[in-house]
Amino acid sequence: MRRPDHHNEVELNFLESGSVTYLLGGTKTVVEAGKLSAFWAAIPHQIIDYGNEPAYYVATIPLQCFLQWRLPEKFVQPLMQGHLVSEPTTDRADSDAHLFEHWEGDLAKKSAELERPVLLEIQARLIRLALTMPARQTARTKRDRIATITDTGLNKVEQMACFIAQNYTEKLTVEQIGAVVKLHPNYAMNLFQKTFGTTLINYLTQHRVSHAQRLLATTDQTVTEIAFQSGFLSISRFNDAFRRACGCSPRDYRKSHELADPAARGTD
Repeated sequence: MRRPDHHNEVELNFLESGSVTYLLGGTKTVVEAGKLSAFWAAIPHQIIDYGNEPAYYVATIPLQCFLQWRLPEKFVQPLMQGHLVSEPTTDRADSDAHLFEHWEGDLAKKSAELERPVLLEIQARLIRLALTMPARQTARTKRDRIATITDTGLNKVEQMACFIAQNYTEKLTVEQIGAVVKLHPNYAMNLFQKTFGTTLINYLTQHRVSHAQRLLATTDQTVTEIAFQSGFLSISRFNDAFRRACGCSPRDYRKSHELADPAARGTD
C-alpha cells in the first residue's frame, strides 16, 4: 500500500500463512497466521511489510452494523481506540479457515438469504473472540465504561471520524462536529483534510451513500425512505451525491444489485 487507507468498516483479517505488518494509527502492528484479527478501518492503516508470502482472507463489516450488534464493550472499546484485537492462540485456525471459505462462497452468490446467516456467524465468532480477551486488556474503570467519544484516547481527527461514523444518519454540521472535539469549525475542517485526504463533508457523505447502498441492495424500502434514513435532507441532494459517488442513479444501482426475489422490491 503506497499510502494509508481508511474506510467506514471494521476489518477482519485471517492469515492462513505468513504475516502482515500494518502501520495502524501510527503504530506498527503485526497480524500473525492462524489468529483472527480485527481493527476499525476508519483509523488510517497501511501495509508496510509482510513475511513468507502471506495467504489471507479479509472481511469488512459496516460500522453501523457492527455497533448494532452490541458486542461486549471489552471488545468494542479497544477497536474504537485504534487497537488491533487478535485471537491469543492458533487453536481456532482450522475452524476459522473453514468459516472464511464458506463465507466467501456464500457471499459470492449475492443472495440476501445467505447474507443473513453469514452476518450472524460473524457476529457469533466475534463474541467468541471477545471472550478470549485477557483481563489486562479489558479492565476498565466505571468512568471508562461510560466514556464519551472524546474520552477514548483517540486523537482529535480520529474522534471526529468516530463521531461521524456513529451519527451520520442524523443532521450534522461542521460546527457540531468541531464542537465535539472543542475545535473551531475551520480548524477542524483543515485538520481533518490534512489527515484523511478528504473533507469532513465528503467523509460524512461517503458514510451516508454507503448506508444507502446497503439499503438499496438488501431492502424493499423506497428510494425516498432510504434517502432520509441515510441522513440526506432532500431527494435532490441524495440523487446528486449518489450519482457522484457511484456513477449511476439509486434506482439503477438497485436494479444491478437486486435481491434474489425481484418481486420483493418496493416502488416509489
